[in-house]
Amino acid sequence: MKTTPAQFVRQVKQEISKVTWPTRAETMQGTLTVIVMSVVLALFLFLIDLVFAAMIRLILGG
Repeated sequence: MKTTPAQFVRQVKQEISKVTWPTRAETMQGTLTVIVMSVVLALFLFLIDLVFAAMIRLILGG
């Protein structure tokens, strides 16, 4: 069955009314979580890189 443009617009409006948007506090908490986890991951990868670099220097005798 083909949907008419008017039916499509009504369906879109119905679906949009069902959306629950996060509060400002939830958005800030999610943003802070992403920033903190990004920093933690960056530090972890930095440390791993230092270890591998030291191992390669040791193996190659440089």
